[in-house]
Amino acid sequence: MSNLSEQDALRRADNKLMILYLLDKMDIPMTNAQITDFFVSENLLTYFELQQLLAKMVDDAYLEKYVDNNTARYTVTDQGAQTLELLGKRILQPARSKISTFVSENRRLIKKAYEITSNYFYDHQTGEFIVKCGAYDGDTTLMELALSVVTREQAKLICRNWKENVNRLYGKFMDLLTDENAEES
Repeated sequence: MSNLSEQDALRRADNKLMILYLLDKMDIPMTNAQITDFFVSENLLTYFELQQLLAKMVDDAYLEKYVDNNTARYTVTDQGAQTLELLGKRILQPARSKISTFVSENRRLIKKAYEITSNYFYDHQTGEFIVKCGAYDGDTTLMELALSVVTREQAKLICRNWKENVNRLYGKFMDLLTDENAEES
């Protein structure tokens, strides 16, 4: 019995190292859904196992969980980075390869999703929906926009159009705002 719980403890520790390794390699805060998609689709962890480990790692200060634009994101703490540096060699090569492949194939997409945001919420005081859109480059805010709209459908449409057309919209806003010859209308 003792041997089984010892093996279980080692397996949990190795699984925590894999999580640290993924977040460290990605070097971008990741959502629970992004982390879960990887570990479950690669059959490295079950959904429930992963959720327990993430909560425990936050409690034990190996990971930091913060909410950004209504989405929880995870990053590695200094303590987590030190632990990974000391024990990271324990991660088996097949898991390392899967993580490295995932990072190289998905880092750009995850970074883009992090840099382009659009959300809405209902304002009970005004009876309107507030839409917030943003475009960021690392720590630099390129543009933030907040709008009031009457219907949820309008809010959803604005969010979708922002995400699908942000480069074009940003360019148009910049052209209009920096045009010295713009006529007043």
